[in-house]
Amino acid sequence: MEINRSNINELVNKCNVRPDKDYGQNFLVEPLISERIVNLLDLQNEDKVLEIGPGLGSLTHFLVGKCNLDVCDIDSRMIDFLKIFYKDDINYILDDVRKIDVSDYDKVIGNLPYNITTELVTFLLINATKAKRLVLMCQSEAFNRFFDTEGENYGPLSVLLHLLGNSKKILTVKPGSFYPAPMCNSCVFVFDYAPIVDRKTALCVYRMCKSLFLNRRKTIYNNLKNTYSDVNLINKVLDELKIGANKRPENISPKEYLEMYQLFNENK
Repeated sequence: MEINRSNINELVNKCNVRPDKDYGQNFLVEPLISERIVNLLDLQNEDKVLEIGPGLGSLTHFLVGKCNLDVCDIDSRMIDFLKIFYKDDINYILDDVRKIDVSDYDKVIGNLPYNITTELVTFLLINATKAKRLVLMCQSEAFNRFFDTEGENYGPLSVLLHLLGNSKKILTVKPGSFYPAPMCNSCVFVFDYAPIVDRKTALCVYRMCKSLFLNRRKTIYNNLKNTYSDVNLINKVLDELKIGANKRPENISPKEYLEMYQLFNENK
């Protein structure tokens, strides 16, 4: 069922599915935008797709019949609502997506709750090991935190994203396109996993960076001393990579972090 401005009020009242702030629910009511977002998946009939937080089915409407579709929502009201319209055309998962196995999905799509966006993106990157593409909508400010490669927004998640693949911001969605309207703009982005990528190494670099960014105002040298006990090795690695000892974690690129990890690993 298409969700739009004309029917949203009737649906939430008649079916008792008012959006819940605790779940960060904001329903997209612009079908043209919903269809455009789904088209970004570049669906093939054989694709196994996970939709996170379908709500009333703004995106689901354009997904059904085009792939092997699972929808996961923590709110039983939303699952019950979708079952009325889509019956057995969908596999329904009533759970917190962070508690399910996402390793078998080819593609993932969703309008992510703003309060756990960073956690969800990290979860998908680490656990959706078969996925080729993610199409996600998040708070615009969150996108900057994810993908900046320098400055105060830059962090371990940015490093992981850049090591695993490529991302592209597609469109900004204004608050008025949702019911209820959020207090900020939203951003739709596509993340494509690199065809050949060493996930295991990328995750090791991510874990190293989590430690190094804990004290982001300290120099990289001082942060490395908290992780690696061999001061001579630290100096050797920094010299080889031509990274100044006084640089801070936010001044070092994902590529440099990868090379840093590899050098430390080679000299264990």
